Amino acid sequence: MTSVSIDSRADIPDQVGYIGRIPVRNLWLLMLYASDLFRELENAKVAVEDNPDEIADLVAELLCRRVERRIQRNLNYGYQSREAVLSRLRGRIDLLSTERHRLLDRGKIACRFDELTIDTPRNRYVRTALEEVSKIVVSKALAHRCRSLAISLRRMGVIGDRPNRSEVSVDRFGRHDSGDQSMVAAAHLALNLALPTESMGAKMLSSPDREIHWIRKLYEKGIAGFYDVTLSPQGWRVEAGKTYNWQVESKSSGIDKVLPSMRTDIILNHLETGRRIIIDTKFNSVVTRGWHHEETLRSGYVYQIYVYLRSQEGSDDPFAENSSGLLLHPSVDSSFSESVVIQNHEIRFATVNLGATAKEIREQLLKVVGGGSCN
Repeated sequence: MTSVSIDSRADIPDQVGYIGRIPVRNLWLLMLYASDLFRELENAKVAVEDNPDEIADLVAELLCRRVERRIQRNLNYGYQSREAVLSRLRGRIDLLSTERHRLLDRGKIACRFDELTIDTPRNRYVRTALEEVSKIVVSKALAHRCRSLAISLRRMGVIGDRPNRSEVSVDRFGRHDSGDQSMVAAAHLALNLALPTESMGAKMLSSPDREIHWIRKLYEKGIAGFYDVTLSPQGWRVEAGKTYNWQVESKSSGIDKVLPSMRTDIILNHLETGRRIIIDTKFNSVVTRGWHHEETLRSGYVYQIYVYLRSQEGSDDPFAENSSGLLLHPSVDSSFSESVVIQNHEIRFATVNLGATAKEIREQLLKVVGGGSCN
């Protein structure tokens, strides 16, 4: 079984790693862009791109502050389902267990009940994040602070194993515990940061199909998060994962079961100018080997962005007539930026060098949506 390797090559500065043929300097930066915390950092004027090597420390600091604040105000409790043999009734009777073990003969009864506890999946998730992020931060003082907070949570009764994602994902935030939301968001990012290592040497990602899918989604979500935070103050509205409808005039009875939907990656709408940019992110090379050319754009991608643009014409959408498309790939061997106007819609094909510095990546992402006509 083949694996996807992330190689750190000694002849490339700053430990630029590779995912397949795609250079990636720092997966942490994409994770930060994809997180809700990036908006908070941007609003606080924290220049992440000026200190890309301190992302783990920055996230750990935010996590510690939130945990300390929650401890001062008392951690939230939750109900946990339990089963126990008791001498008095509590909750509901487990008749089967009671009869099977003849508990009534001993004055006992099997019960099922909900117990108020501090050892909730949410608190265990946060404690685990503190323990894991302490292993990757640069600051020894910050690592000690993370471990101390994790120990404090254990002493308070948060002693269970790390919950799985499904347990945490179904956890809903109410008005009384909304303060936990930012803490859990920081914990989620901290645990994600602890997944890939960026030390020298070869790293192997298990389950390559799953990991490549994860990286592709991370790339898409990271780009969407970056544009949402940086362009919204300039009058842009950013939508991720929007589904377009076909302008159907008539149809057969069974077509709805087989007609594919049109789900866009990112849509940027500028309310003042009526401008729209439809962005499709692809985590592979922008060109491939062709039949009649040494290199050619991937035809399937071109058809896809073309359909996104033309299918909405004539609808009630005010942005549809003035929309442009952008296929955004990571750089492989060199940068790429070409464009064409087809039936009044500009389609741009561009790359962003994920092997560049964080500051350069930011500048590239802003440049590719900066506009300009076709050369």
